[in-house]
Order: sequence, then C-alpha cells, then structure tokens
Amino acid sequence: MKTAKTRQERTRDTILDAAAGLFLRNGFLGANMDEIAAVADVSKQTVYAHFHSKEALFLDVVRGLTGVAGDVHQEQVADPVDDRPIADYLQEFAELQLTIVMTPELMQLRRLVIGEVERFPELGRALHALGPQRSITRLSRAFERYRRLGQIEADDLESAASFFNWLVMGAPVNDAMLLGDSAILPAEACRGHAAESVRIFLAAFGPGARHRA
Repeated sequence: MKTAKTRQERTRDTILDAAAGLFLRNGFLGANMDEIAAVADVSKQTVYAHFHSKEALFLDVVRGLTGVAGDVHQEQVADPVDDRPIADYLQEFAELQLTIVMTPELMQLRRLVIGEVERFPELGRALHALGPQRSITRLSRAFERYRRLGQIEADDLESAASFFNWLVMGAPVNDAMLLGDSAILPAEACRGHAAESVRIFLAAFGPGARHRA
C-alpha cells in the first residue's frame, strides 16, 4: 500500500519535473537554477535546499527518467514462471522494451547525457546502470531458469543476455539518436523487429544450436 507523499516530497518532485523539461529542451548549460525555480513555482533557495547544485539536480533527473522507464518495464514484463516458452518471454520482453525506451523524451535524454559525459562521467554510468545493465541483469536471471529447462544453451549467461539486449536495441536506438524522432519505430515495426531478434537469438542459443554450428 502506497503512502501519501509529504509536502517536501511533492516539492522535490515538482522541481525534478521542471528541471527535466528545461534540461531536455535547453541542455545542461542552457538551463539555470533561477529558471528552474520559476517553472517549479518555488524559490531558488528551495531548489538548493533539495539539490545542493545544478550538477546534483541534473544527475537526479537522469536517474529518475531512466529508472522510471526500467520500473515500467519490470512491472509489465514479469519474470518467467511455470513452463512459459522462452520465445514468448523474449518476444514480450523485447517488444515492450522497445515501446518504453523508444520515446522522444528518452532519446533526447540519451543525446543530452552523451553530450555531457566527459564533464559528468557519472551520468553515463547512471544511464547505463539503470538502462541497459538493468535489462541485461533481468535477462541473465531469466536465462538461468531457461537453461535448467533446456530451452537455452549458453555458458556465459550475461554475455548471452547482453547479445540479446543489443540485438533488440542497437539499430533502433542508433537510428533514433542520429536521425531524430521521425526514426523512432512505430508499434508494428517494434513487433516485427522484436520477432526477428528473437529468431536470430534462438538460432544461436536455442536448443541444439551448438550441434548446428
């Protein structure tokens, strides 16, 4: 059961929302604390009371936006149970991951982090930990179960999970990052790309794959 947020928590959320919009629109250098305070309708002192610097606020925005996407995916795609075939699990995992991650907001966030990663290397680490690494870790756990069931053949489960993650995400994310929002895959294309990724992955790691190699 969720408890109601305190006034302090609501104020913090309001500041984060205001900062996210300004950082995504103007970049780190183009956003300032006065403007963030004005959009959040609080004093600049209140902003600094919650976040001691613009850098700390920026990092929390990155963590928040990336973490929320990961939370939504985890809520919608349950870990495998019973005798659910691996192909069904991977299709749902991949399709929803594409749908959740491939949004203008998250693509803009990635561009922003890449532009600032030399100045703030912790941003890249946060985006990686809460984004791709979180997915890879979940897949690795699922693959442990499927290996016991004989539905996957892999010695290094994390490497197999990483391969599937980037098979799914690599080209679509790269296209959207470089070509803009118009390159974001529509739902039907996400479904087709997910299905092809599952087919290729299981051809390499599915039952009997080693004997066919």
